[in-house]
Amino acid sequence: MPAPVVDDIDYTDIEEKYKVQYDDGLDTTLVVDGVPVIDESKRERLLNKFCKEFGRKGVTIKPEDVYMPWNDATGKSKGYAFVDFRTVDDANLALSVVNNHPFDSKHTFKLNRFTDIAGYASMDESYVDPKYEEFKPKEHLRAWLGDPQGRDQYVTYRHEDVEIHWHGKPSQSELAFKPEWKEPFLYVAWSPLGTYIATLHRQGVRIWGGSSWKLQQQFAHPLVKLIDFSPCEQYLVTWSNEPIVVHEGAKQGPQYLSPDDEGNNMAVWDIKSGHLLRTFSTLVDGETPTNKKQIHWPALKWSPDDKFVARLTRGQMISVYEVPGMHLHGKKSLKIEGVQDFEWCPLGDKDKEDAKAAEAGKSKKARENMLAYWTPEMENQPARVTLIVFPSRTILRQKNLFNVSECKLYWQNQGDFLCVKVDRHTKTKKSIFCNLEIFRVREKDYPVEVVELKDTVTEFSWEPKGERFAIISSNDPNLGNPAPGITLKTDVSFYQLERAGGKNDFRLLRSLPTRTSNAIRWSPRGRHVVLATVGSSSKSELEFWDLDFSVEETGRREASKEEWGSGIQLLGTADHYGVTDVEWDPSGRHLATSASAWTHNLENGYAIWDFRGQEIIKLIQDRFKQFIWRPRPPTLLTKEQQKQIRKNLKEYSRTFDEEDAAEESNASAELIALRKRLVDEWNKWRANCKKEHAEERGRKHGKHEEEKEEIEVWIDEVIEQIEEMVVE
Repeated sequence: MPAPVVDDIDYTDIEEKYKVQYDDGLDTTLVVDGVPVIDESKRERLLNKFCKEFGRKGVTIKPEDVYMPWNDATGKSKGYAFVDFRTVDDANLALSVVNNHPFDSKHTFKLNRFTDIAGYASMDESYVDPKYEEFKPKEHLRAWLGDPQGRDQYVTYRHEDVEIHWHGKPSQSELAFKPEWKEPFLYVAWSPLGTYIATLHRQGVRIWGGSSWKLQQQFAHPLVKLIDFSPCEQYLVTWSNEPIVVHEGAKQGPQYLSPDDEGNNMAVWDIKSGHLLRTFSTLVDGETPTNKKQIHWPALKWSPDDKFVARLTRGQMISVYEVPGMHLHGKKSLKIEGVQDFEWCPLGDKDKEDAKAAEAGKSKKARENMLAYWTPEMENQPARVTLIVFPSRTILRQKNLFNVSECKLYWQNQGDFLCVKVDRHTKTKKSIFCNLEIFRVREKDYPVEVVELKDTVTEFSWEPKGERFAIISSNDPNLGNPAPGITLKTDVSFYQLERAGGKNDFRLLRSLPTRTSNAIRWSPRGRHVVLATVGSSSKSELEFWDLDFSVEETGRREASKEEWGSGIQLLGTADHYGVTDVEWDPSGRHLATSASAWTHNLENGYAIWDFRGQEIIKLIQDRFKQFIWRPRPPTLLTKEQQKQIRKNLKEYSRTFDEEDAAEESNASAELIALRKRLVDEWNKWRANCKKEHAEERGRKHGKHEEEKEEIEVWIDEVIEQIEEMVVE
């Protein structure tokens, strides 16, 4: 007989214990204002883009989570939407990161909680005093510029230790800071104006600053290998050779990578907020992780005012993005068939002044940003160099080139000249020669001058804020494929713009034949230049040249001023074995050379020289890696103030002369006191030695007298000896 079925068992206690709690309230619903008003045909497209914008900020939603109210009378949306989230935490995250996010150029998202809307209608409008918060001053990020001695700083990286030093007179050179960064990092780098120092870690990039070198910001880009600051230090580009992977459960928000960024390997960040602006991929179609091509860095090139950043798709186009929105300017790229390279034109001092005046409404429109690009020969079209301004996209000048193998673009740092180094081949394509196509950008119609050269140019460098340039050329047969241990024979030439007689042509100043130099380093102030042999295992020469040398300073007879190039003078020579890096300090008074362990392991270390080639300091350190001068921002003094300082330079120099004399006097007094102390110590030691010697002699003499004995010696002396023979 089956057991009776009992239906009156009470399960309420078990159901209550294991009841699943759902967020059925309205706390998970947000109201989004600033949504474009559209008709029915664009609904699906808008919802997809709406969800994508949320995803860019690390908030994942689906179209079915979005309710968009509709106006049946007009057949269009009402300009706002309701978004349902799974949890309150997701809703709070969206509220914090998506609010005030620009959807496009005309619409910006404004987010509110649904539960707050009713509260706004019944809000108490009576004034309540805000809560007072105590002001906490922050460290000035450029405090080092207030150094009373006006010293520069430099950073060294050896093994796992980083040190930041002050550099000045011998008595003023000292260690400024030794950070204790425990996590290992790849290398260090200064920002362009010296405000921050960056370290590259496995987890991402950290930037430090202030007088106590506290952490200012960090950017979570795993396995980062390269970084690039924008010229005005507002943005940072990071690159890794590995594509981005966002693991499940990873932190989400404006400062973190989202699932939409997976597969990309380059990111753009806002330095002050730390927010991620956009990611890109530098992997070429068909490129695999095992077959990667060498990247051309920087892959993103910034306009000098930080308003635009451009990216080259080689052979196809140049894409220019507006920052901080990172939207494609004009919603289209510059389609340029065959384009190989481009460079932004720097802003000169006058351009920066005009831009500030235009922002203040004191002058007309400032000069537009300009960029130059070149395209190779294709079919029946010659190679071409083009100047174009942005954002108007107006073409200013084009120059056709023939028999071109390669081009390279060099802007002068004030934006006055553009040199296009053109490697040309003969009709038989068996030999290469070089031409320099120089655009005079400040003149009407942008005239172009051609400097013809017979040899191949391996190095080109403009003088900062000047009208001169230097080149290194060579016809060495080993130029194409130098063997290990072989140093190429090179020639160095200086050119200057000749304005006499209205010619305005670049003319050869002087040529220095049979050199081994392969690097040109101009002083930031111009005039002085160093010719160096870098990266060679057999040669490591440094030549210090002055291009405006006045022989009156040496008391010798002055050469004829009419003689072209007579002012060029060799100030000195030096040698730093295994040198890998050569860099001037911001003042242009000192030069640093270093031999990095990243290149070789022989006599690693660094040396500092003055502009005449006199060695100031040299340190040999095992596992030495980096030496970098700290950059300085542009001066805050106006041109009139600078002119007044130069006019009264003798008055200012008296103060420095007195300080130098006092320091020298103190040094002399200290040296005299040291010498006197050493002499006194010597005399005291000598007197003690004499005394001890005399006592020792006395003791030996007394002992000798006590042990004295009389010894009688008998001596037999043969006076005469006679030998007789007896005969029997």
